[in-house]
Amino acid sequence: MTEIVQLSRRNFLKLSGATLAAAGLASMGVKVAWAQENGLTYDTIVPTLCEQCVWRCGVLAKVKDGKIHKLDGNPANAHSNGKLCARGQSGIMTTYDPDRITTPLIRVGARGEGKFRRASWDEALDLVAQNMLDIKQKYGAEAMIFSSTHNLSQPLFENLLYGFGSPNYGTQRSLCFNAMVVAHLMTYGLEEPGRDYTNVKYIIYTGRNMAEAISTSETASLMDSLAKGVHVVVLDPRFTKTASKATEWLPIKPGTDLAFHLALINVIMTNQLYNVEFVEKNTIGFEELAQAIGPYTPEWAAPLTGIDAATIDRIAREFATAGREAMAHPGWRTSNFVNSFQAERAIAILNALVGNWGNTLIAAGGEGGGIPLGKPTQPPYPRITAQRLDGVPWKYPLVPLKIGVFQEIRDNVLTGRPYQAHGWFIARQNPIDSLPDRAKTIEAFSKLDFIVTVSILPNDTEWYADVILPESSYLERYDPLLVLGNKAFLRQPVVEPIGDTHSALWIHKHLGERLGLADYFQYTDEVNYINQQLAPLGLTVDDIRLKGYYEAPHQPSEVAAEPEYKFNTPTGKIEIASETLRKAGQPAVPAWQEPPEPASGKFYLLTGKVGQHTQFATQNNQWLHQLHPDNPLWIHPQAAAERGLADGDIVTVRSDVGEVQTAVSVTEGIRPDCVWMTQGFGKLSLGLKTAYGLGASDSDLHVTVTDPVSGGQALSQTFVTVEKA
Repeated sequence: MTEIVQLSRRNFLKLSGATLAAAGLASMGVKVAWAQENGLTYDTIVPTLCEQCVWRCGVLAKVKDGKIHKLDGNPANAHSNGKLCARGQSGIMTTYDPDRITTPLIRVGARGEGKFRRASWDEALDLVAQNMLDIKQKYGAEAMIFSSTHNLSQPLFENLLYGFGSPNYGTQRSLCFNAMVVAHLMTYGLEEPGRDYTNVKYIIYTGRNMAEAISTSETASLMDSLAKGVHVVVLDPRFTKTASKATEWLPIKPGTDLAFHLALINVIMTNQLYNVEFVEKNTIGFEELAQAIGPYTPEWAAPLTGIDAATIDRIAREFATAGREAMAHPGWRTSNFVNSFQAERAIAILNALVGNWGNTLIAAGGEGGGIPLGKPTQPPYPRITAQRLDGVPWKYPLVPLKIGVFQEIRDNVLTGRPYQAHGWFIARQNPIDSLPDRAKTIEAFSKLDFIVTVSILPNDTEWYADVILPESSYLERYDPLLVLGNKAFLRQPVVEPIGDTHSALWIHKHLGERLGLADYFQYTDEVNYINQQLAPLGLTVDDIRLKGYYEAPHQPSEVAAEPEYKFNTPTGKIEIASETLRKAGQPAVPAWQEPPEPASGKFYLLTGKVGQHTQFATQNNQWLHQLHPDNPLWIHPQAAAERGLADGDIVTVRSDVGEVQTAVSVTEGIRPDCVWMTQGFGKLSLGLKTAYGLGASDSDLHVTVTDPVSGGQALSQTFVTVEKA
């Protein structure tokens, strides 16, 4: 029986707000005792990396008697800078969750019935390999789908995928930020620009809720900027936590972010407020945009967006005045409509017009770069000729192969086109909850011969699996190194794994060997893999275990008085007009695309994050559950009164694909034409004893609508009715 660490909500909040001073931590190692404020003396403090979200903050884990008692941010890690959010602090309960899967499981009942038996690793891995090889022999390798949420073990997951010979690679990115990625690839030649808040004086956030969709270091940078008096504009139909901290909140009409940014560009270009020198030297296509931008005035945008023309004009002039010290944040989702790609293009171009590249926008996004790591030798991947199920590139030619269009994979499992899929390997991912139209995903699962998942918890996807392979939690395992700038960070075990669980490095290797792919996994164990990464540096794991990272010497660089920028685009410049887009049959410069609107009596369904949860992953965490146990539907008082609703009433919410029942939260903090709910609730899996049945699932309501350019899911293009249950 796993011993559960108990902590009250009050103490958790107190501890999650506490941070350690940087003094004295530089030499901190795994054999150092530490006296905390509560009087405990810890046996060890182990530096490692968080995985409560994809930001991967540095962690100092405090251990006594083989149990984790406290997690703090590591000051040496640029993603944490000594801080952890509530989710990061609650990572202890991810490890000590009483519902964790601690042994391999094999389904014995009907799929979705939740009946499994325990199995040994040999039996489970043999069964998985046999089913995968049978599918490959009967239908071809392309009949196996492989999907994973991006993680440090991704190279080994990709060895399974590509070594096996399947083209079908499913990631979560099309559900989140495909529009931003493809737009910036078309404009700057990179997936996502980094942000530097050092000199910023004016920020526009478009649908980016930094105070709740937390990226620890950047969220801290925003708060520091606000304290210094930086002007922050937030465009969002909902009064988010970020909006509450901003200089001004603009409750824009959903789907019209594009109109707002086109109008900003119009004001800046027609009044010659742009950075002439930067534009002439570093961009191409300015003249074409100048000819097209004329109709998009603030007066044109005002009735579309619900923001008056004078405000739009003022913000454009203020942004241009801030110039290189301005930042239109690239966001992740903007308005979640099929025109979000064009909105992201407009944001990218707005930044180029004020010439902020190299100042508030930078090339480095954080990971990768500076340290030459090694890796185990491996042969080339076999040539893959089969079409992908997600339509990349034959239907979506501009979407990168490693990003894909996840919802199209699911849809084509159902259609059987261009061929029928028969198996799905799912690692650290929950498509039954994360994909829109959950009923459709469950139907797609019913058409598959075999489903295997790698997971820590019995999530909704595991509930429908045939075999579940239990992974050790991130506080119990090794993963490949994370490079941030000139440092390579180590994720290492803090405590012994609970039960019979293993790391992804171990799981992928042992499954790969059974699939005949041993040459792609040439390491003996996790430590040997990381030692091969460190070999070019002349180091081993033991050399960096104490600090938890290797730091390369800083190399002095000469900074030119007038820097020369080279962008990874066909022209080597920022492409205001894109020939790549033109050849693909898309507008070469941003152009207005009218979004659909809900019919009378319906609402835009908005969804998003809260600071206490990570998408669909943390609702069963007992500490976070105390902070945010469910997800009531936000509705404006006017809309509530029209329906006779009071705060806390139970309502039925219906879309074209499903319905849910939930409580309402009546609030002025949302537009009258919108309702909002946070993601991740309404769990189906009875194995999640904390989260099961609480709240409602937005995935039951979301209609599948895909942007034809970027492949992004237009989440807000779902319209719903709301009535008292």
